[in-house]
Amino acid sequence: MTKYFGSAYRFGTLGGVFSLVSFLFLAWLYGDPTNLNLVFGYIIVPIVIFLSVKFFKDYSNEGLLSFSEGMSVGFVAYMILGIISGIGIWLFLLISDDLFQSILSEKLRILAENKEMIIGQVGEKSFETTKASIEEMTAMDVALNDSLWKIIPGLFFTIIISIILRKTQ
Repeated sequence: MTKYFGSAYRFGTLGGVFSLVSFLFLAWLYGDPTNLNLVFGYIIVPIVIFLSVKFFKDYSNEGLLSFSEGMSVGFVAYMILGIISGIGIWLFLLISDDLFQSILSEKLRILAENKEMIIGQVGEKSFETTKASIEEMTAMDVALNDSLWKIIPGLFFTIIISIILRKTQ
């Protein structure tokens, strides 16, 4: 099992730690680090997947890689990255209620600023539903959102990277 997933564990963990550090650094700079951390996720996720699959191919599998091996290694890498990032953000937001309240108030402020445009596009009822859902948001919701926005794109990046790096005898 270590042969197949050694690089995925290492790079997935490293990516999760980088993602968490990014969130903390952005929290220090901005009131709502969630959106910029998602952008950082779109950069780090493909890098982690590529390095995991490439290292597996070159150092564990004698230069060969089937599509299924690439998908398996990539899956483990992006799942570990998403889980570490989500759990870390959740724990940090539980500890730092001020940051969570800052995120919540920033999201409500942006919603209020765009009220007319949103109502014009989707209607009053949808706006009120969105506002109520933001008001009921918890730290777990923020963490889960971050995790999902690393895991879902990870699947697509893994497919592409596995096809590009595929090499059979």
